[in-house]
Amino acid sequence: MIDLKPIGYVEAVRPHAEDDFWGSEQSCITLVEGLGADALQGLTEFSHVEILYFFHEVGDAKITTGARHPRNNPAWPAVGIFAQRGKNRPNRLGSTVCRLLRVEGARIFVAELDAIDKTPVLDIKPVMSEFLPRELVRQPAWSHELMRQYWLTKP
Repeated sequence: MIDLKPIGYVEAVRPHAEDDFWGSEQSCITLVEGLGADALQGLTEFSHVEILYFFHEVGDAKITTGARHPRNNPAWPAVGIFAQRGKNRPNRLGSTVCRLLRVEGARIFVAELDAIDKTPVLDIKPVMSEFLPRELVRQPAWSHELMRQYWLTKP
């Protein structure tokens, strides 16, 4: 049995998930009671953090376990749920590398977190270059097309 409890919650402008234009997003993560500012001590020495979170608005009926066309676009190949980063995953886990803006007490402010308001945060990790890929990242053409507007700012 795995028993995960949120370590914090996202405060964000978006109340519901959208596919694109996450580039201008700034969010705050407030740690839960019992986790204080000392849990974030030293974090400001890092430029980026990885946020692991739970897609809390995805109901059981929306979970996908097999292959599907990303964003239901038939122009893109049907690929398994583990060959895409969609929110309708079996365990509903999300992960995003964000710019760390600042830390204030038990609150962390980040840019470009693609999580919505009230999202439960499961972990915060500092990004270290030694944990990034050590060789060129390879990905299919459709994924570049899918991500073309993802990190742009809202028009």
